[in-house]
Amino acid sequence: MSISFRPLPWEYAIRNLFRRPLRTTLTFGGLTMVIVLVFVVVGFIRGLERSLSITGDPLTAVIFSLGMGENLEYSSIPMRTSDLVPASVSGIQERFGQKYVSPELYLGTQIGVGEGEPSMGLVRGVTRSALLVRRQLQIETGDWPESGEVIIGRMVAAKLGATPAEAEIGQSIEIEGRRWQISGVFSAGGSAFESEAWCRLDELQQAMKRQDLSLVAVTLSPGADFADLDLFCKERLDLELQAIPETEYYASLQKDYGPVVWLAWLVVLLVSGAGVFGGLNTLYGSVVGRVSELSTLQTIGFVRRSIVLSLIQEGVLLAAGASLLAAFIALVFVNGAAVRFTMGAFSLRVDSMAVLIGCGVGLSLGFFGAIPPAIRALRMPIVDGMKAV
Repeated sequence: MSISFRPLPWEYAIRNLFRRPLRTTLTFGGLTMVIVLVFVVVGFIRGLERSLSITGDPLTAVIFSLGMGENLEYSSIPMRTSDLVPASVSGIQERFGQKYVSPELYLGTQIGVGEGEPSMGLVRGVTRSALLVRRQLQIETGDWPESGEVIIGRMVAAKLGATPAEAEIGQSIEIEGRRWQISGVFSAGGSAFESEAWCRLDELQQAMKRQDLSLVAVTLSPGADFADLDLFCKERLDLELQAIPETEYYASLQKDYGPVVWLAWLVVLLVSGAGVFGGLNTLYGSVVGRVSELSTLQTIGFVRRSIVLSLIQEGVLLAAGASLLAAFIALVFVNGAAVRFTMGAFSLRVDSMAVLIGCGVGLSLGFFGAIPPAIRALRMPIVDGMKAV
């Protein structure tokens, strides 16, 4: 004679969660902490990927020293390159007689802010033509730097480990042994430029005792052919130049950070695995303490599948609540938080994809964490389970 499958009432699982408030609270808190950690790591991955993917303009190309790969800060090209390029290459965007060409000196060096120890940061010497080429840039507060001044990205303070007060307008920073007054703060749509400090090109060259450039950035007109710029670099063998679209350059940087991203995903798996084992441990204790109850349910006619389903419902309900709380904490406290990384800084990003991954991990913890202890408890013979205390 076969026994029909009859699930336990839905409210039975809900009532059981409130029958043991202390154990439920501890399990709920543990799951929430694990899921918040998942949100932090996923937010790191999404923030890093977004920072590199939105940096650069599809119409902009960079010209730098041949053989430098992705190391723009080590590039060195002649100062006259910024005049030769617009004179020799057609298709460069122009406005009121001024072509969109930005000569820049770009380097990584020690930057001191406030009373703290100097740390490595990125400095870019530019002219006003950078405002034409770097169309993402928006001056949030203050003004464009004049003599002895520097304008900083909104992530510079986080990169250098400084307080917001130490990076305000009117404060000073030290670059290459020289003090520069902060004239303003700019944003760049969340791109990598926001972790840089910009000053006048001629003054940075003087401070560094250099007369060369690191790169020349040019903005091409819509429909212009990048091949003309590439041909110019290949023909001028005396200058030893190479050109690459700016978006391709930062895409190559994103590939270089691939191992870091994979390591971060590994951390997500490890944290999730730790959460599964932690949930198993807690749920084992919860189920073992209910052996008599589970045996009684079998005695009155509920099959084991019904009881396992009810225990899974409890785990999923608890995990769903923990996932919602963790998502709220992540959106309020984690999203937009600044994090330092190698030579720059970026914001953690808890977007829809991060919420989907975090909540998915949370629900998986509740589902898979409830199955093993339920099966183990139900393997005990009913008679022995009725005798359990």
